[in-house]
Amino acid sequence: MPDFEEEPWITLLSILRDDAIPIALIIVATYAAIRLAQLFVHGIVKTLLDREATEGTAQELTAVELRKRMDTLDALGGRTLQAFIVVIGGLMVLGRIGLDIGPAIAGLGVVGIAVGFGAQSLVRDYLNGALILIENQFGKGDVVRVAGVAGSVEDFTLRRTTLRDLDGVVHTVPNGEIRVASNLTRVWSRINQDVTVAHGTDIDKAIAVVDSVGREMAGAPAWKRRVLEAPRVERIADLAESGVTLKILGTVRAADQWSAASDFRKRLLEAFRANGIEIARPLGDVAVADAGGGPAAGRAPDENDLAEGTE
Repeated sequence: MPDFEEEPWITLLSILRDDAIPIALIIVATYAAIRLAQLFVHGIVKTLLDREATEGTAQELTAVELRKRMDTLDALGGRTLQAFIVVIGGLMVLGRIGLDIGPAIAGLGVVGIAVGFGAQSLVRDYLNGALILIENQFGKGDVVRVAGVAGSVEDFTLRRTTLRDLDGVVHTVPNGEIRVASNLTRVWSRINQDVTVAHGTDIDKAIAVVDSVGREMAGAPAWKRRVLEAPRVERIADLAESGVTLKILGTVRAADQWSAASDFRKRLLEAFRANGIEIARPLGDVAVADAGGGPAAGRAPDENDLAEGTE
C-alpha cells in the first residue's frame, strides 16, 4: 500500500486539493448554471407566449407556430446567457491554475465596449425582433406597413423583415428600424367607401339602394362566409358644392378587403344606374359666350378678339 505521506503522493494530493478539485467544482457549477439558464429562459419565454396566446394578439396562432416561435426565442436567449456563463467559468478556471486573468478581463472589457458601440444597431434588431415574435405584431404572409414600406411579409427573422410590395419589389427592413407596425390583415378589416351623389338626389332613396346592395352582397354565395357585416350607409359625411357625401362602412375578413371593396363598388355602380342616381362630378370652369359674340368668360382675349374690337 503506498505511503501518501511521501513523494510523489504529497505533491499529487496537494495538486488535487489546491487545484484539481476546485477546478472540477467550477466546471460542474458552470455546467449546472448552463442547464439552469436554459430552463430559466424557456420558462420566461413560455410565460410570455402563453399570456399572449390567452389574452393578446397571438390567440390566432396555431400550436405549431407557437412552438416555432418559442424555439427561436429559446435559442436566442439561451445561447446568449450560456455564452456569458462559459466566459465567466473559463476565467475562473484560468485564475485557479495561477494565470493572471487581469489582462484578459481588461481585454474583454475593451472588446465588449467596442462591440457594444459597433453592434448596438444589431443588438437592437434582435431585441426588437424578439418583441415582434412575442407580441405577434405580424407574421409571414401578413400585409403590413413598417418603416415607410408596405407589402406582404415574405420572410421574417429575428434580425430583419423581408417585404414584397405591389410592384413586386423586395424590401429588407432591419427590425430595429420598425417603430410602428401597421398590420392590414389582422382578423378583419373594413370596407370604407365615400360616395358623393349629386345635389337634388333623393337621399333616403340613395341610402336605401346602398343598404340593399350591401345586404345582397353579404347574402351572395361567394361572399356569405367572407362578409362579416354588410356594407351600409353609416352617416352623411359631408355637404359640398359638388354633392352630398355618404360614408359607407362594412366588415369583411382581412384578406378579402381589397376584392370585397372592388366587388361592392361594381355592384353599387350598377344599382345607381338602374335607379337613376347620379354620382356627383367635380365642379369645373364652364366657358360661356356673351350675347355680343365676345370672348368666352374666363378666357383672355386673343389677337382676333383685339382686331375685332378696333374695327
